This record gives sequence, structure tokens and C-alpha cells, in this order.
Amino acid sequence: MEYEVRYYFPTEKLESIIEKLKNIQDLNMKSRCYEKTSQFDHPNDEMSFYSKEIDGRFRIRVTKNDETAKCKISWKRRIPDTKATDVNKEVEVEVRVQYDDYDNLMFLINNVLKMKDVESYERYRTIFVNDEVEISVDEYPFGIALEVENKSSSKDPNEVVRKWIEILGLDINKSYRLSWDDKYSELCKSQNIKQYSHVTFDLPMPKVIE
Repeated sequence: MEYEVRYYFPTEKLESIIEKLKNIQDLNMKSRCYEKTSQFDHPNDEMSFYSKEIDGRFRIRVTKNDETAKCKISWKRRIPDTKATDVNKEVEVEVRVQYDDYDNLMFLINNVLKMKDVESYERYRTIFVNDEVEISVDEYPFGIALEVENKSSSKDPNEVVRKWIEILGLDINKSYRLSWDDKYSELCKSQNIKQYSHVTFDLPMPKVIE
């Protein structure tokens, strides 16, 4: 089970967020990576992952920088009591895949399993981590997401997340409870900007505004 909270900020806040995290001695900063995530749906409409009953995301993600290149398949699903507390509780299952097999994997997904290519997005991710927590700073084409996720196997996950929210000076009640695609859709509608299925840095995008 995954326990996390997420916040969104304007792109202009990136430098100050990174500097704040770098000044916390208990956190180790990892290298900034480019990520592309593709999301697929079940080929049978009656079993759609996007239905309210399932509310899940099937994803294939590549992560790379000058030092490394990775690929993974993941399944992430909000469960019925996700909002029972102020910390998101979600199911997440991941399978690592050799990066060199990415093209073959996509061939199988599209041409053999015939899953529906629903959407994709680009972002840059910088991770700060220790034995307790993983804090991700995600640069989306429309703004910055800050994600605080429990990594402790021995401590209360809700308390770990709340502790680090307090350290960062954030209000737990102002966290965003839905997925990136929900945020993107909300921004497009509120700012009257065309919504794309594949969200990339070279397209006209809405902006997170404080």
C-alpha cells in the first residue's frame, strides 16, 4: 500500500522548492531525470480501468538521464477508503523491465494485447529521499507537483507523511487528492485551453496559478 500527499505549484516556484529541500540535511538528493509515462486502458469497455468502480491507471514509464535509463510497468489504483484520512492510500504494483525492451513491450501492448492508448505525459523528476520518506519534485508542462510518500516499513505511514508535511511547512488540508490528469483537465477547463491526450512540453499548456 502506498501512502502519499501531493501539492501543485506554479513553475516559477521550482528553484525555491529545490533549494528548500536541499537545505534539509536528513534528505539525500538524486539526479534529475526525464520521464515519459504512457497510460493504457483495458480493450474491453466493460472492464475499463477508468470506471468509478476500478479507478485505476495502467502505466508504462521510461526514466532516463545521462547516467541511467530505466523502464517499468505499474498499476496504481485509488481504493474506496482513499479519502478516509487526510493522507492518500492507494494500491501500487510495479514490474521492472529492461530499458532495451521498451520498444518490444510497447509493440505487445498495442498490437497483441490491443490495449487502448489513452494518454501520456512528459515531466522531469528530482527525488529527495531517506529511510522514512521520498519527496518528489515533478516538473510538468503545466506546473510543479510536490509529492511526499512514506517509505518506512516500521513506522505509521500516516504519521511519517504528516511529519514531513509539517517540516516542509505545508497544510495537509490543501493537498490535491486526485491524479495528474485530473489536475491537467481542471486547469484546461478553467483557463479555456485545448486539452491534449499526450501532454508534452512543446504544446500550449495551462498553468498552475497560486
